[in-house]
Amino acid sequence: MQDLEISRQHIDQIDRELVALLEKRMTEVSQVIAYKKVHAIPVLDSGREQAVLDKVAQLVQDKSYEETIVATFSDMMARSREYQAKQ
Repeated sequence: MQDLEISRQHIDQIDRELVALLEKRMTEVSQVIAYKKVHAIPVLDSGREQAVLDKVAQLVQDKSYEETIVATFSDMMARSREYQAKQ
């Protein structure tokens, strides 16, 4: 077991990486928003969201984390829908 401070430093680095990836994701969300507006497509696509969640569940290697990671993605998509609705 490693020192608590070292673990926290690792988490801080991972958080920085996650923020950068989330910003990239939101850039793509902005492209989706533009497309949906032009084509009058509703924000919510339940089938797409379920497919993403299913894929995420399959990607999780340590299955003890699966429920939490899938829930995190579900929440992320809910926040993305909120953002899309405001645009």
